[in-house]
Amino acid sequence: MGTAMFPLGAVLFPHTPLALRIFEERYLVMLGRLLDESAPAFGVVLIERGTETGGGDQRFAIGTMARLSHVLPEADQLQIVARGTERFEIVTWLDDDPYPRADVRALPDLEWNEALAPVLEEAERIVRRVLGRAVQFGGSRWDPEVELSEDPLERAWQLAAIAPLGELDQIELLRSETAGGLLRATIDLTLAAEPLLSEPIPDGVIVIEDDDDTAGE
Repeated sequence: MGTAMFPLGAVLFPHTPLALRIFEERYLVMLGRLLDESAPAFGVVLIERGTETGGGDQRFAIGTMARLSHVLPEADQLQIVARGTERFEIVTWLDDDPYPRADVRALPDLEWNEALAPVLEEAERIVRRVLGRAVQFGGSRWDPEVELSEDPLERAWQLAAIAPLGELDQIELLRSETAGGLLRATIDLTLAAEPLLSEPIPDGVIVIEDDDDTAGE
């Protein structure tokens, strides 16, 4: 049978919310089957090449499970809310008919060490500061004052999620093998991104505005 998969143009992190609008037939079928389960969940992976609609895309081999929490029917689509749980890696992709599926292997949870508390505080200070700059220049959908979990490990993942980084940097964070490595990489990548947030756009570069900031279909 395999695990139901939802390839997206965005990275989902553990302990982070995900909102999607579903209108493609294959994902409507997937949701219909998932809702028959006691704890409906599906895997989210980043699309490496291709688009979210139509199929035929290439996908990264690491992702995060998303646990469904709300489904809101609308006129011609469904709006869903889910939350990232554990990470996984793809073992084998299965046939996409009637929707993407894969055999997956769960990745071990990171372990928290209280000695990392100062690093967590530093990461949060840097991410919130740089996020404020990103918002000022229209480069993030997250509020710099967004409330995060009191649990330190959940908070570390959420900081990685809200940091104003590109998808490839986010995939690097998702691959972290230790909580300390996650925090230090979040700090390093966020500081590296900071100077780019206010650089003037070179002459001749065409900027394409995207008015739809909802992840998913």
